[in-house]
Amino acid sequence: MSNSRPNRPSSRSNRPVSKNTRARDVARRSSGDSHAAEDAVDDAPDTTDAVTGAPEPTGPPAAIDTHGLAKAYGDAPALWPLDLRIEPGDRVSLIGHNGSGKTTLMRMLVGMLEPSEGSASIAGHPIGSIETRAAVSYLADQPVFYDDLTVWEHLEYVARLHGTADWEQQAVDLVDMVGLMDRVDDLPMTFSRGLKQKAAMTMAFVRPFDVMLIDEPFVGLDRLGRTALLELLQLAHGDGATLVVATHELSSVRESSRLIALSNGQLVFDGDPADADLAALTEGARPDSPIDTDPDDTGPADD
Repeated sequence: MSNSRPNRPSSRSNRPVSKNTRARDVARRSSGDSHAAEDAVDDAPDTTDAVTGAPEPTGPPAAIDTHGLAKAYGDAPALWPLDLRIEPGDRVSLIGHNGSGKTTLMRMLVGMLEPSEGSASIAGHPIGSIETRAAVSYLADQPVFYDDLTVWEHLEYVARLHGTADWEQQAVDLVDMVGLMDRVDDLPMTFSRGLKQKAAMTMAFVRPFDVMLIDEPFVGLDRLGRTALLELLQLAHGDGATLVVATHELSSVRESSRLIALSNGQLVFDGDPADADLAALTEGARPDSPIDTDPDDTGPADD
């Protein structure tokens, strides 16, 4: 680890590092020979889902794709089978009451929790794979740090692990943005809840990512931290990243293009945030027309 102290922030706007892996070239072939055309059809790759046999969508893979993804602890369901597709570049808010299954879903998507059944992929790769870990940046609700690494050493470790170019200036800009310039040589394990969240934010944004999953990011943040986070999310989304933010901070939901709500481990809303009764959805009330839910199924869920 480098022991050099960071220099002052650059005057340029701080932008999160994002990967541009979603563009895909489409080649078209033409031939006047009917036999050649038939051969091309015969040689075309199978585009049906290997599990369900249903036709798969053409074009770039979904940023997040789940098929019957579920989690149970013994007889207690934490997340009922979930079919969900989130496209590249979507900005999604994930809401629900405590115990609705938000954190369970997040942890399965990043490979921290083994599904009980079903499958999921991120950017076309199975969850838990090396490719998925490279594509996803995860900001957890309870940040975890190494006991003996300073904020700066954490940033260097994360940045080098993911091959961040110009990581030092990127790191300086981030710590200055969240107000941690005077604490970069301190151990984040000793920080308050809010300062830990700020440190975790810098580590989440210092690395490249296609998809960012964020679990309750506003808890403990002061006004400076909240403003910095919203700006970083806006910049990342503008650069094409897919964002999924699980939150109880309803004032931020309207900035999303899509709202997904869980209740007792079941999907109860998926659509435009403007069409949702946010208060009812976060209190655990079921809408008149739930999505893929059984009113009799009210098993407990882990949040």
